Amino acid sequence: MSKRKRDEQPSSDRREFTNPYPLFDANSASSVLKDDMLSESFRKSVGDSVASLIGQLEAGLRRECDETDQSVYTGVTGVSLLYLHLYRKLRREEYLGKSLEFVKRPLRHLKGRRVTFMCGDGGPLAVGAVLYHLMNQPSQVRDCVKKLEGLHRMVLDSALPDELLYGRVGYLYALLFLQKNLGEGYINPDLIDKVCQRILDSGQRLAREERSASPLMFEWHEKKYIGAAHGMAGILALLLQVNCPAVTKSLQSLIKPTVDYILALHFPSGNFPSSLGNQTDRLVHWCHGAPGVIHMLLQAYKVFDEEQYLNAALCCGDVIWQRGLLRKGYGLCHGTAGNGYAFVALYQATKDPKQLYRACKFAEWCMDYGKHGCRVADRPYSLMEGLAGTIYFLSDLLSPSQSRFPGLYTT
Repeated sequence: MSKRKRDEQPSSDRREFTNPYPLFDANSASSVLKDDMLSESFRKSVGDSVASLIGQLEAGLRRECDETDQSVYTGVTGVSLLYLHLYRKLRREEYLGKSLEFVKRPLRHLKGRRVTFMCGDGGPLAVGAVLYHLMNQPSQVRDCVKKLEGLHRMVLDSALPDELLYGRVGYLYALLFLQKNLGEGYINPDLIDKVCQRILDSGQRLAREERSASPLMFEWHEKKYIGAAHGMAGILALLLQVNCPAVTKSLQSLIKPTVDYILALHFPSGNFPSSLGNQTDRLVHWCHGAPGVIHMLLQAYKVFDEEQYLNAALCCGDVIWQRGLLRKGYGLCHGTAGNGYAFVALYQATKDPKQLYRACKFAEWCMDYGKHGCRVADRPYSLMEGLAGTIYFLSDLLSPSQSRFPGLYTT
């Protein structure tokens, strides 16, 4: 949607709140930053908010916890991943035990239908393996790794899509998650290479069928999505982090021109369409729009060292600042916390305190959880839609140089 049409919308139809925070300058930044780092008072505010929100989360989970949803995305494994994250950030042993409790049932009841980290058996197996590794239970680690690697036949041989939530890249992330957290020797690098090659082959085949100007093309449910959750930006953001022969040989011939193809799709606002052919400039979510595409652009900047990718990412940051306080809620997938991660990623790439300031202001919004009249998520305590994801973001912001959007980054 054009800016003119968007401005004509009644305020009640807008998907975002008007950003109430002042633009970055020395005076406005002093509320959250000192010497271009988080101030002690702001760190304390975040820490207090995390503690309070954990209390709300635990009370909510005691009232209503659907243990049949075993996914990282909306289920109990996502809560397990949050507690693993909190253990690493806050170094409290009790969180390690809670993490294991939430993943035990999924590990006993693997469904064998989906393979990915976010929405399939890959999530419980990867999280479980890391927990058992931290608890020095090597036989349990090996069992989880064996079962995860055993899922590769579905990935290589089936008509699986390629996207992050339900597809091959989601399985690839589970492998990379274990490679990162367990170290070398647990995951066969040849398997990672085969999965990457399968993704690239799939992208080339669809591009040929569609006679696309892009050398790679991907679709999910017959739509060619652009964003991080189901689309090309999420696939490329992950591939750009992988060091294997299939990716290395394809960087210049396949991956870079596909990034350039997506880059050319941007709206004048700096936002990106949700799918090919959709000219509506409305969605500013991690799943659809600039908050997801920005991660692909910053990975491309890191790999190819071309300013065009950083400049486009900075434009994404501007539109997120303007339109990223979402009425949909405070979550990661389509909420303000997920949008806040865009500024964290920009800060890591640029070291510009303006980006850290913006991340802090989005965090302040999330710290007032439930006070803005946002929509209540369908799974209000989950990682990707609900309160668990908000806590993940806030606790991650305490060490902004090491913050990473869950399920998307391998380093």
